[in-house]
Amino acid sequence: MDFLRYAEAAAALLNADMADVDDLVAYLHGREWLHDRAADRDCMLLRKFQRELRPVFEAGSAEDTAAVVERLNDLMSRHPVTPRISGHDDHDLHLHVATDNASVAELLIGESLLGLSTLVCDLGPDRLGVCAAPPCTAVFVDTSPNRSRRYCSERCSSRANVAAFRARQKAVATSA
Repeated sequence: MDFLRYAEAAAALLNADMADVDDLVAYLHGREWLHDRAADRDCMLLRKFQRELRPVFEAGSAEDTAAVVERLNDLMSRHPVTPRISGHDDHDLHLHVATDNASVAELLIGESLLGLSTLVCDLGPDRLGVCAAPPCTAVFVDTSPNRSRRYCSERCSSRANVAAFRARQKAVATSA
């Protein structure tokens, strides 16, 4: 299990529209074996999980370690995660979230929580963020070497930088 990939998938899950099964299937791009299992109930559970998960990223963005840990622990107690060792040969052993009898939503929630909790323990809770470009509310996982990411995407970063440049130009023109 690539914990960073699952943590980033948790952010993508939080940013995804889960209005219906078609949205869920679109989110599952590259995991076609799950498409037939996707159901309306999964969408409902994932929308609820999105509401529960957002405060974790908000606390991370505010650098509130205690709140991140408390909220993740609470989510893990309400959504128990069962990891399993998996491997394609003797040298490629890694962890996966157990999928026996799990719904698509349970699988995605388990992957998200295991990935985020490992990321928080290994790299710190300040790696979770909320985009600083108004009116964007998307979340992200900061994988930058110096923990400097402030935006969810290059688009939001560019938009914020252009807005700041224009505001400076306007201030200069007004004071002249």
